[in-house]
Amino acid sequence: MKKRVKKHLPNAITCANLFSGCVGIVFAFQENLIFAAYALFLAAIFDFFDGFASRVLQSFSGIGKELDSLADMVSFGVLPSVILYELFLQAPQIPHVSMFLNFSAFLIPVFSALRLAKFNTDSRQAEIFIGLPTPANAILIASFPLIIQQYSNLAVYILNPYGLTVFVVVMCALLVAELPLMSLKFKNKDFNKNIYRYLLLLFSAILILFFKFVAVPVVIFIYITLSIIQFKIADDNIPG
Repeated sequence: MKKRVKKHLPNAITCANLFSGCVGIVFAFQENLIFAAYALFLAAIFDFFDGFASRVLQSFSGIGKELDSLADMVSFGVLPSVILYELFLQAPQIPHVSMFLNFSAFLIPVFSALRLAKFNTDSRQAEIFIGLPTPANAILIASFPLIIQQYSNLAVYILNPYGLTVFVVVMCALLVAELPLMSLKFKNKDFNKNIYRYLLLLFSAILILFFKFVAVPVVIFIYITLSIIQFKIADDNIPG
């Protein structure tokens, strides 16, 4: 019985991730973007714990890896694109232009699929990420309706069709960029080896405590910045 639990628990958590993503899509199409965002956050929690459970239980399998990518494609590819599409619809519509701009939201799952496929076949990404992880991109998008709810005066900046289009292009580029970014997996408790992870967690906790959802874009920016600094210093320390 224990062996069966050990074998199937991580996959069950992954399935909970997928279920949350599907529910979130329903909420998004019903224009309930707040609940859709919460469903995405819940999927992200399940996504963290399925990997955590796999490492703790030493339960790794080929099917688990593939299932994780399929779940992530729905929760962090399709769901955020539907949220973004609904935000496009809430933005001022531009005659003969908005139809094309609105559908640009669905470039997110296209590039998320490319990102996940690269992750599954790239041996360099065993301990780091190359390109922005799909959950980080999805969480950033999910924060937008919550930011609008928290600070309605920011809606005019977020619900800008041209701004949203530029955002889509930038995020799609980051998803597949040859940009090394740190993983939040702690291999040991050595402070010096994990200093950038600790800094990210510290800054994130402080910012979210004081600014709530408005802090999410800043946290993503700090994550990318700290990663660039970390790997730049690492490259500079390599002899020759």
